[in-house]
Amino acid sequence: MRQFGLIGFPLSHSFSKGYFANKFLTENILDAGYENYPIETIELFTSLWKNNPSLKGLNVTIPYKKLVIPYLQYPSSVVESIQACNCIRLFEGALYGYNTDVIGFEQSLLPFLQTHHKKALILGTGGAAAAVEWVLKKLGISYQLVSRTESEGLISYTALNPALIATHTLIINTSPVGMYPNIEDAPNLPYEAITAKHHLYDLVYNPVQTKFLALGAAQGASIQNGLEMLHIQANASWEIWNSPEPLKQ
Repeated sequence: MRQFGLIGFPLSHSFSKGYFANKFLTENILDAGYENYPIETIELFTSLWKNNPSLKGLNVTIPYKKLVIPYLQYPSSVVESIQACNCIRLFEGALYGYNTDVIGFEQSLLPFLQTHHKKALILGTGGAAAAVEWVLKKLGISYQLVSRTESEGLISYTALNPALIATHTLIINTSPVGMYPNIEDAPNLPYEAITAKHHLYDLVYNPVQTKFLALGAAQGASIQNGLEMLHIQANASWEIWNSPEPLKQ
């Protein structure tokens, strides 16, 4: 049986295992399994493959999306560009690295985009933010990164005044703020400046509607969470693992 799985640490809130278990059951896929591999350090990555000879592919989550790249023989151009890998395929003894976050984010965002969504705010600066940046560049949408502390290329939350919110009608939260169990937390924004022209996207999916999204919806904005993005990127991983030859990205 072919084995697939997820590496990260910890993996107490993994979406992938349940998703693939359901996929295998509903689609009658009998030759594959999916397990969590909560490795405590990236140094255990090589031995994981040696100890699991039926392993054919992995998803990668925090904190290893960047740390895993040196172990890849063939990182994709996207992985090299954004320095984040969340999908690995073993093919003829070599490890190929991909980033399916960019696929999931782009495909899930496109139906919500309007012609006036020309400028975006990206809240957070982690690996997910890098994927969001890559997609916005591809789509020709200018953006401003927002972090807790100001530095070169970054503004702080204290700089988010109503005028800036008014001109940036696409706001994407890539940070874990508002994720369960801290459901009363929300990024520090002047929400009163949000209008019906705004679209708020929260990569968090638990809870289904974060306080960030609820506050935006109360102002008439369109909203979406990260669940569809997860579904799309999981299916993209499955396509990568099952293609006759390694896919190009």
